[in-house]
Amino acid sequence: MDNSEIRRRQQKRRIDRKKRQERQKKLRRRLFWGSAAAVLLAALVITVFLLADYINQPPAPGEDTPGQTSPQASQEQTVINLAFGGDLNVTDKVITAGSAGDGYDYTDIFTDILPLLAGADGSAVNFEGDLCGAPYGTQDTRAPQALADALSDAGVDYLQMANSCALNNGLLGLQSTLENIRKAGLEPVGAFADKSDFTKHKGFTLRSIHGVKVAFVAFTKGMDSLSLPAGSEDCVNLLYTDYTSTYQDVDTEGITKILKDVAAEKPDVTVALVHWGSEYNRQISGTQEKIAKLMQQQGVDAIIGTHSHYVQKLSYDPKAGTVVAYSLGDFLGDGEKSGTAYSIVLNLEFTKNNATGETKLTDCRWDPIYTTSFENDGVARMQILQIRPAIARYEADGINKVSEETYTAMKSALSKLEATLSEEE
Repeated sequence: MDNSEIRRRQQKRRIDRKKRQERQKKLRRRLFWGSAAAVLLAALVITVFLLADYINQPPAPGEDTPGQTSPQASQEQTVINLAFGGDLNVTDKVITAGSAGDGYDYTDIFTDILPLLAGADGSAVNFEGDLCGAPYGTQDTRAPQALADALSDAGVDYLQMANSCALNNGLLGLQSTLENIRKAGLEPVGAFADKSDFTKHKGFTLRSIHGVKVAFVAFTKGMDSLSLPAGSEDCVNLLYTDYTSTYQDVDTEGITKILKDVAAEKPDVTVALVHWGSEYNRQISGTQEKIAKLMQQQGVDAIIGTHSHYVQKLSYDPKAGTVVAYSLGDFLGDGEKSGTAYSIVLNLEFTKNNATGETKLTDCRWDPIYTTSFENDGVARMQILQIRPAIARYEADGINKVSEETYTAMKSALSKLEATLSEEE
């Protein structure tokens, strides 16, 4: 998908979101003036060919418009692409990276990976933090609203909220976070304001993406030993009954109940976002394998794992049309520990036969990304880069090339990712 198509989708997404026009104009200006002359020339040439059908913009993910047809759709089939990033960790370093005068602006952090997110028909990351006001930073994992706004501008649609940080600021903090996520034009998955909110949603999120019905459901192993108060047991979807201690007793009944409710809606695609495993550990536990098998038996097509901060093995079965990504690594974090500065954005292609209604996972690919840290005007900044294009720019001595140190680190990261993701079962 070329940059002009990405910009067209992003523009439609912005039009459909309220109260965000000024931020969107700012993003477009930055993207335009930050582009290289060669890229601008290519965009102009492409625009000539796209101008004729510019008006037929595709609807935003999850917001099909009557009478409009997705460019991926044909009479025979519809193809959609979903993108997934790993953990976004709210820390002091991440907060500082977006400081701007008296406020915050995180736009530049995500600019380079915008094609991976906005270029998909729907995208999700695991948001390990809360949006419930200051103080911001590591201690309470609180982030300013500007971070959610930047994610939305970059093309993210869903935030996994069933994770370790769900209760860091209590139920009131969770409720404020869910409200502010929606204010940013995003949709939280796996966490609910109260019992009535859970009952309303039945524990999952259902969206129509270009006519393909997609169910997103999320679960967490626990919440840093915190427990849900009496009467609020449904506020976060859980993988274990012993979620405050040893994580050994899989909540088979609870998981099955939610997934059966999902199946009752007859979705074409079911995606499970799971916060599981052990931090800074590449081992896959027996209970993880048990959970993955249970979910697949209940009709889950894609299982997307987070929490370990490392990229772990990827099990893609083209014949069955299923995938288990045990961990995508850190989408954005401090990157202080070895192996946490790089991760992947996973792209899954689903194809629906419009005659039979059968939908299947037809392609699975990944793009390596790297979080680089640098100082600008005396402030410690961060940016997420696509590894392969960044390596190519350096080797061609192109504009905006990375430092030699970052180039070397990226080469090493790419080699390690390829080894990890090509491992045989």
